[in-house]
Amino acid sequence: MTTLDELSREHCRPLRGSEHLLTAAQANSLLTCLPDWSVSDGGLLEKEFNFASYAATLLFVNTVAGLAERENHHPDLEVGYGRVRVSYSTHDVGGLSRNDFTCAAKIEALIRI
Repeated sequence: MTTLDELSREHCRPLRGSEHLLTAAQANSLLTCLPDWSVSDGGLLEKEFNFASYAATLLFVNTVAGLAERENHHPDLEVGYGRVRVSYSTHDVGGLSRNDFTCAAKIEALIRI
């Protein structure tokens, strides 16, 4: 079984095609190492983060943006005062890929520092 630490040390790879699409069992297995993340009915890997201030919210958004650029794997971000919803899906595979879980693990590693 993959751990959060192992997953956070991986790097995203360019993925195209449905052969990289995770099965529900594979996604559920990876989900067990991501605290409070869930897979929505729409097939997105999601989590909402809460912050005490708008400045802290924007610092998180900018940090996630830097991570996304470095990994070349970009989430959808929904930003409000003191909250950010992060949603991942790999459009080029038609759903969830290992890259989504890798980036979610990297975000978890960031917030634990």
